[in-house]
Amino acid sequence: MKFKRNHPHGLMLGLAIVASFLGVQSSLAESKPNIIVFLTDDQGYNDVGCFGSPDIKTPNFDRMAKESMLFKSAYVGSPVCGPSRSALMTGSYPIRIGEPKNTKSLHTVPHTQELMIPEVLKPMGYSTAIIGKWHAGEAKTKGDPNSQGFDYFFGTPKYNGVTKLIEQTKLRAPLMRNKEVVVEAIEQKEMDQLTTMYTEEAVKFITENKEKPFFLYLAHNMPHVPLGVSDKFRGKSEGGFYGDVIMELDWSMGVIMKTLKDLKLDENTLIVFVSDNGPWIEKVIGDHAGHADPLRGAKMMSWEGGPRVPCIMRWPGHIPAGKISDALITTMDLLPTFAGLSGASLPDDLVLDGKDIKPLITGATEQSPHQYYYYYCYTHLQAIRDERWKLVLPRKKDPNWMGWWGRMIEEVKEVQLYDLDNDLGEMTNVAAAHPEVVNRLMKQVETARADLGDYDRIGQGARFFDQGKKRPKLVKTKKKRNQ
Repeated sequence: MKFKRNHPHGLMLGLAIVASFLGVQSSLAESKPNIIVFLTDDQGYNDVGCFGSPDIKTPNFDRMAKESMLFKSAYVGSPVCGPSRSALMTGSYPIRIGEPKNTKSLHTVPHTQELMIPEVLKPMGYSTAIIGKWHAGEAKTKGDPNSQGFDYFFGTPKYNGVTKLIEQTKLRAPLMRNKEVVVEAIEQKEMDQLTTMYTEEAVKFITENKEKPFFLYLAHNMPHVPLGVSDKFRGKSEGGFYGDVIMELDWSMGVIMKTLKDLKLDENTLIVFVSDNGPWIEKVIGDHAGHADPLRGAKMMSWEGGPRVPCIMRWPGHIPAGKISDALITTMDLLPTFAGLSGASLPDDLVLDGKDIKPLITGATEQSPHQYYYYYCYTHLQAIRDERWKLVLPRKKDPNWMGWWGRMIEEVKEVQLYDLDNDLGEMTNVAAAHPEVVNRLMKQVETARADLGDYDRIGQGARFFDQGKKRPKLVKTKKKRNQ
């Protein structure tokens, strides 16, 4: 086995699992579940039939929910793409994650010494692949997927663009196979085929690795703008062009589930379906945006519509069928949960914000392991919730230090408190009626700031790997939208 050179946790992780690895290598396929994370990009809470969509048909996601567990209170580590994906891969809030040159960037770039999911699973005998969008590191810092534990990569290193139509921007993402560029710059014709290509690649990977455990991170580019959809789904949805795109993603899930059944891998495979954040609903995107109903807000916001996402987990015989859970979970829980399922022992000195949720997903408990969830918007702590209450902190509109990224931030003049059990849309501020709740959560806010930090301070528990000053990275000038 090989571990990352100079990784602060690599040797400890290796010593902890090498003995068990050598002893069970021949029976890995029987003892360890295959794991698939089916991640969509900017798919809103309401963009799935079983989550209430009135006009987008998703029979495969709906069937998956009936056969498994649907999570109504699933959150991501940040309401924006790159930081959300970094949180998923590392099990940590983005502000805790170590970054190159000891900064805490608005758009997190994980340091290569951060331990990621495939690096936990590979030593346990797993084949690992990412098919789709990476955006959890930068090649110039050697933070590409192949350097972070993935055996195979087919997809784009980052996002498609930030405009409704591809011709509205000069930005083009390359399509890559491992470190080789397959398509120099993705145009609309390739965009229309991405979901199909990714699905075909996923089927190939599953088929080729059916005799041993595998981890497949199928991170679709859709429905992030610019949108693309193949002819077989174009014009098919009552939800318009955006609905067509979601229908094709639903088809992709159907193909994956059928492949698993055909190969008799179904009962030994855990599938996690989740979006990376809420929908991008700016007016310039128009009808190419998703829907967060009944939640308030969207991507790039800390209202519920930003970090709360649709989530379903399926593992026949292990996860109860037809179960709906309102327990608070996060995508940061995936790393410790997968580590537990694979038999890997994580380093004792590695502090994670995610929890092992196997007892929750298997029905052993109905209680969340999380006492609190922190709503970090980029590096700014804007709210906190416990099981019932959400406290929203005062903030300025479009703060200068956020640059281009701050344009979606709305002003909050005073502390606000919402009862999420009875006011999911965050419409009625009940802070005056519950001062004891406000005081308790405000104390926890300070605990979070001391540990994780905030946009203007460094937390004691934040990770740093390089020599030199530790500092927040603040944007001082506004950027044009299409940069």
